[in-house]
Amino acid sequence: MTILVNTHNELEEKVLLAFLESLRYDYKSDVHEDEAFIDQYNKEIDEAEAEIDSGNFTDHDYVEQLFANRRKNLNEDKME
Repeated sequence: MTILVNTHNELEEKVLLAFLESLRYDYKSDVHEDEAFIDQYNKEIDEAEAEIDSGNFTDHDYVEQLFANRRKNLNEDKME
């Protein structure tokens, strides 16, 4: 499990780190490289939500029908 915590000042950060160390928790205190991943991930989610809001999505029933037809065609090919 991952938890992202943003402290408000240096004292809060020191207290939190001391607490984590006292309980021998594994943690990363410098996650700047992960921020780029998180930013990109959030951007992709925002873009996907915008597409859905604009009506650009595939309905679940359509996907079910597509797979059913695909299985049917595969089974017909095996019979030949």
